[in-house]
Amino acid sequence: MTFKDTVALSWRNISGNKLRTAITVAIIALGIFALILIITSIKAASNSLTTSFSTMGANSFSLRFKDRNIRIGGGRQDENNKTSKSALREKKSNMGKVITYDEARAFKQRYQFPAKVGLSLGGPRNIVCNNDRKKTNPDVRVLGGDENYLELNGYAIAYGRNFTETEIESGRSICMLGSGTAKKLYPDNPAKAIDKVVSVDHIPYRVIAVLEEKSSSAFFNTSKIVITSYNNIRRLYATQNSSFNIGVMVSDLRMMDAAIGEAKGTFRPIRKLDVKDEINFYVDKSDSIAEALLTNLGFLEKGTIGIAFITLIGAAIGLMNIMLVAVNERTKEIGLIKALGGTSKDIRAQFLYESVLISLLGAVAGIIAGVLLGNVVAILLKTGFVVPWAWVIAGIFVCSFVGLAAGLYPAYKASKLDPIVALRYE
Repeated sequence: MTFKDTVALSWRNISGNKLRTAITVAIIALGIFALILIITSIKAASNSLTTSFSTMGANSFSLRFKDRNIRIGGGRQDENNKTSKSALREKKSNMGKVITYDEARAFKQRYQFPAKVGLSLGGPRNIVCNNDRKKTNPDVRVLGGDENYLELNGYAIAYGRNFTETEIESGRSICMLGSGTAKKLYPDNPAKAIDKVVSVDHIPYRVIAVLEEKSSSAFFNTSKIVITSYNNIRRLYATQNSSFNIGVMVSDLRMMDAAIGEAKGTFRPIRKLDVKDEINFYVDKSDSIAEALLTNLGFLEKGTIGIAFITLIGAAIGLMNIMLVAVNERTKEIGLIKALGGTSKDIRAQFLYESVLISLLGAVAGIIAGVLLGNVVAILLKTGFVVPWAWVIAGIFVCSFVGLAAGLYPAYKASKLDPIVALRYE
């Protein structure tokens, strides 16, 4: 028998037992489906979360009074993936030691490294903006920054201009509207917002700029914002617990470590730390945020692999039993093939191909269903279509191996049948 004849006969046997094949394919597909579904969902969530928290470029970092405390199921971990006693002591020492206006200004003045420094202060969240005809939903966030805030946080001006140093120092009630806020208030033409007065949380502001659209996610909408000067936020919203964030951007990524070292050395005396004292502020790098997220999501990925592995073991056992039943049912057929000149090798190949084909059908069904349903999460999180190609290829190879392993014993048993005994089998 030729290779083509063997494969054709195997496919004919598979298609001739539709119910049995469908049940076996469904068992195998279930394991691959669970794996691809969760991996696809994890990648979609990872893309969205990384977009949410990586608000700075790769060549930027910020100084905060405490960690962002990103958690997905577990606690924040230190660089060695374990919560150390020193890290806990540092976290306790950070409590209440916010970065004040004087400290932030002193850092900006004393920092001598060739980099851009920007100061920012968070304002109220979930507020309403309105003009004389339209108003937004209560989902707008107010932020305070300086002349470098836009560049450090990846924003660009679509219409209007940036803050001047005089406007920042005076804390005038002027603002820039995010693209989402501007489109809500001026749906016909957001550029009409320039020089108009809008009410931000019942306080009138004159608009000096509208920002370009920036990629958002389900976790943080970067367009529904209002940006004013940090001194305006100080004047209207600051409390004793308000803390400044200090952003630093270097021109070359290779200068990042040197810039961070210089920043720590500059800020330690400003924070009144002795040489032996641990730092009571946090250096926040955008890539470290992404790393923390991926580490947390990795635990879920490992658990999924374990579930899929157990499911595939069960599928392999089920497939082997079905192939053994097929050997018993087709004993006369095997005897006839041998009587007509078929070899033991042909019989083994026929049953092995049949087992592998069933397994691959399950893999294809599971992969397609997993990718499609997994991308429902991507649609909800407003990320692009995700296909985990590495896991798709791995799933095909694993299912091929499962089919091969499940078919070995039945194929060996079938090839060893005596043709005379097989032809007399009832």
